[in-house]
Amino acid sequence: MTAAVTEPAASARLPRLDWPFLIAALLALSLLVALVMIDGQPAAAALLVSGFALGVVFLKAEFSFTASWRRLIVRGQADGFLGGLLLIAIAATVIVPVAATVQGFGGTIAPIGPSLVIGAFVFGIGMQLANGCGSGTLYTVGGGSGRMLVTLALFIAGSVIGSLHLPAFLSLGGIDPVLASNHLGPWGGLAATLASIAAVAAAIVAYARKKGAAVWPARKIVIGAILIGLLCIAVFAAGRHPWSVTFGFTVWGAKLATLAGIDLTGAEFWQWPGPKRALGDSILSDTSSLTDIGMILGAMAAAAAAGPFARNAWPPLKSLLAAAVGGLLMGWGARIGFGCNIGAFVGGVASGSLHGWVWFLAVLPGCMIGIRLRPLFGLSRE
Repeated sequence: MTAAVTEPAASARLPRLDWPFLIAALLALSLLVALVMIDGQPAAAALLVSGFALGVVFLKAEFSFTASWRRLIVRGQADGFLGGLLLIAIAATVIVPVAATVQGFGGTIAPIGPSLVIGAFVFGIGMQLANGCGSGTLYTVGGGSGRMLVTLALFIAGSVIGSLHLPAFLSLGGIDPVLASNHLGPWGGLAATLASIAAVAAAIVAYARKKGAAVWPARKIVIGAILIGLLCIAVFAAGRHPWSVTFGFTVWGAKLATLAGIDLTGAEFWQWPGPKRALGDSILSDTSSLTDIGMILGAMAAAAAAGPFARNAWPPLKSLLAAAVGGLLMGWGARIGFGCNIGAFVGGVASGSLHGWVWFLAVLPGCMIGIRLRPLFGLSRE
């Protein structure tokens, strides 16, 4: 006599919805979209929705620059890093030619000098201690991570401090931005950009094979990379500039400092036209802030739709210290180095700007040091 096989109850097979948080995320998004639409800003609404979708995709695909770069450095594993290159290539197919030919659109460009290199290096240390980069901090905060709330708070503080130091670092010199389309035209610039991505991908594949590590991305990573690449194009279309994360953090920190009675208007950075305008205007008029807010809400909705929201215990004190130190270093490094993995690397390379690759070469040794420091805070090197 064989035992009967009992089918699990339908409720056990379905994900548990955390309705209060799911509804709160959707209501917040709807309210913000309504506010900017009433104010006659359909592009702002598109940025909020695009950010929301990015939060969902990052969380569901578990797409992580920080972890994939750590696996590449420690194990020689290429799969996650190749996923990142795929999304950059997708974004570049639109960003490079449109930024070069359509008035009102622009790519992500930056000068190449000590500021870029030092900022990226420091950012690399911070991202491995914090266990998240700019986008990673946003979607894990949205997903309910208390640890990453600590990282975000110090990330914001570090960004403001970095804004005060940036002019001095720029005075150290460097070379003007190098943009492929300026030298090769829009289509030649695109060809050169895609060729550079392919060359780096080939080198990474050869390195992974030599190490005997995983090479090709899993289906989830590929789908996530494709969707994120398409959403990068959507952000570019709505904001007329590639996706940026960390400038929003700087603006939030400056506004909080102003509320606390700290006057930043005399600082050189906050006298430049862009930062000055952002400090005086609502955050709902800042493209970086809009996508950042949308991303937090999207990750929150995705997490709440999949199970109980924010029910994990707080990590040990040493781990929280790593989150704080990492956040501070990332904030300072991102402002000095013109962005994070998204703003500097993804946006820079997808715009055909040489500084994106220079940022990447500078961030890698920082990551190596950060990985070596992780055990001091009770974190695994892998």
